[in-house]
Amino acid sequence: MKSKMLGAIVIDEDRCKGCSECVVACPVDAIEISGLKINASGYAYAQPSAKADCCTGCTSCAVVCPDGCITVYRKKVTIDEPNKEGREARS
Repeated sequence: MKSKMLGAIVIDEDRCKGCSECVVACPVDAIEISGLKINASGYAYAQPSAKADCCTGCTSCAVVCPDGCITVYRKKVTIDEPNKEGREARS
């Protein structure tokens, strides 16, 4: 069995100004700008994308956020050997 780090992104949508710095900084495209949704301040805010499960917990997004709106949590998970279909089993 192997282990690897996964991340979880939490964005304070009410404070986000939609500058897109986090979107550019993310190496796995785990963050996107909401598009038509806006927060109470009138900004289209950052949100986890459809690829958020690919987050590695690198914290690049949180480091570049000028308003400190992003928190990244890291979790070590154990990866089983590939099963018969060639997929990895996560625990």
